[in-house]
Amino acid sequence: MLNLSLALKNIIVALGVAIALIIIAIIIYFSISLKYNNKDKESIWIDRKRTLFGLPLSFTIYELTAKRLLITTGLLTIKTEEIRLYRILDITYTANIFQRIFNIGDIILNTTDKTSGRLVLKNVKDANKIKELLSDNVEIQRKENRVLGREIMEDDDDEEN
Repeated sequence: MLNLSLALKNIIVALGVAIALIIIAIIIYFSISLKYNNKDKESIWIDRKRTLFGLPLSFTIYELTAKRLLITTGLLTIKTEEIRLYRILDITYTANIFQRIFNIGDIILNTTDKTSGRLVLKNVKDANKIKELLSDNVEIQRKENRVLGREIMEDDDDEEN
């Protein structure tokens, strides 16, 4: 009887700790969400990577501004990757059958960026529309920065020689 009550106390303590950790994780999740739900004037699009059933239950946030694409990942340690739009060479949209059912897909970006030559925006809601939005903004930035496709390719060839 004494061992049973001791085991029961240990189970209750373990459940309490687990519940406390879950509550802390939820608080952190929503505090990060609030930061990204306050869309500033510069943001064109902000969304989270989608998970099971197309729900935005992820710690990866995609943000498109007029001049750059930001990818923020992490919960406790946050990493933000920034890609200037004029550096994007090619944009590809892919979606398997399950992604199409939930209206999500992947956007693959080939860039001239040294650290992120190829980026994949995984499980994006309305990915085909976002791909077009991204493509339009890339063209605008190329024109503003006077960057042509052949100039980007020539820069790559020069570095190899």
